[in-house]
Amino acid sequence: MSKVYSIKTVQQIPADIDAVWEFFSNPANLKDITPSSLGFNIISKHHGTVMYPGQIIEYKVSPLLGIPLYWMTEITHVQPKQFFVDEQRYGPYSMWHHQHHFKLIDGGVEMTDIVHYKIPFWILGDIANTLFVKQQLQQIFDFRFKACEAKFGQWK
Repeated sequence: MSKVYSIKTVQQIPADIDAVWEFFSNPANLKDITPSSLGFNIISKHHGTVMYPGQIIEYKVSPLLGIPLYWMTEITHVQPKQFFVDEQRYGPYSMWHHQHHFKLIDGGVEMTDIVHYKIPFWILGDIANTLFVKQQLQQIFDFRFKACEAKFGQWK
């Protein structure tokens, strides 16, 4: 059986909580913080613009060799201006649980992402994680970090 992996990132954002929450809780903004090389595209017809528990968001993403994959996530928990959680319902992972936390700090907001994920195919999934999945996820969060700085400014 393959392992469950995790990744955690923390970023300080020099903006008020209302602006940060409004941006990150709107699914339409996901494309702005995802590298274009992933071919990320929201295909949901009824995902809405205000996040709520039970919300389903559907995507096409091409993380490997440009092959498009279908991915469906559900927003399972929302505490406005504090956190939300998305979980994969169908897609490339055996498990995907992504926590987004927002905390007021002097000068802005501290945003913490915690992702737990599992890759299918047992030992082959573990090898894939070592060879490229973990690195690709880190690159996605690095891109996101820079996109947030471009949108909200750099932390002093």
